[in-house]
Amino acid sequence: MRRRRALLASVALLATVLQVPRSSAQSSARVAVIGLLDATERPEWWDAFRQQLRELGYVEGRNVRFEQRYAKGNLDLLPGLAKGLVELRVAVIVTTSGVAALAAQRATRTIPIVMASGADQVALGLAASLARPGGNVTGVSTLTPDLAAKRFELLRELVPKSTRVAALWHTDNVPSRASVRELDGAAARARVAFLSVGIRSAEELPDAFAQMSRERIDALVVVSGPLIFQERKRIVDLALKHRIPAMYGATEYAEVGGLLSYAPSYPELFRHAAIYVDKILKGANPADMPIEQPTTFELVINANTARALGVVIPPSLLARANRVIQ
Repeated sequence: MRRRRALLASVALLATVLQVPRSSAQSSARVAVIGLLDATERPEWWDAFRQQLRELGYVEGRNVRFEQRYAKGNLDLLPGLAKGLVELRVAVIVTTSGVAALAAQRATRTIPIVMASGADQVALGLAASLARPGGNVTGVSTLTPDLAAKRFELLRELVPKSTRVAALWHTDNVPSRASVRELDGAAARARVAFLSVGIRSAEELPDAFAQMSRERIDALVVVSGPLIFQERKRIVDLALKHRIPAMYGATEYAEVGGLLSYAPSYPELFRHAAIYVDKILKGANPADMPIEQPTTFELVINANTARALGVVIPPSLLARANRVIQ
């Protein structure tokens, strides 16, 4: 009898020893760790991404964990932040902006990378083609071939007598160069003088606007990028101070006083990025997942700023606006 009780106790102990680690391992295996890499800080966009994942069944703390790394406009920080995510062995890295995606791919060629926004992945060398990326990067491309030219066209419609147009951009942000070239071409076709005003830091913004005033710039296209987005309120205020009508590349600029913006809905793009992540976590290969481009864009006009600048908004432009801020 004693031998039987001892045997049963041993079996129970062995079952306990084997069962607890197994249960623990199963629990931890169900938690997907997702790295979020942003060259600046865009909480509203990331909130949309998280919300979509929740709708797909991912509950933070239960079956998903986020490791967020934001450079807050300092692009020099991106390589180190990307390397840190790789060392954590995250399941997937989600980026916004081309420079963040470049930093992530330089840090890893094996961990899937999903771009929630950013410039042409093919032009940046991140993918072989939009239809078949062929590497570890997929997602959404927000730089369609004629987007900068369309912004130029809308700005000229608002300020039809403009003969001198400038582009404000961050020279360290490689993807911005394509937009500046496109704007230069659009200005040449319209026979409008074009001034490229590049900055390397936020401290150069007052001098950049002073230069535009000296050059008697009639209108401005602000080429969005991490630093530019980070400094959007300051840029909007400087444009108003120097009385320069300006076009911007995201709704958030118009919401802080920018004259007008023309862009896709970035929260919607981030929701779409969550769908990419869901598919990858379920086994999809990013090399075979086509990179998509937005097909709908939002024109937002700030009527308060138009009045402050003495700009009359044409009825045809008002009729096409998705939103007018009064």
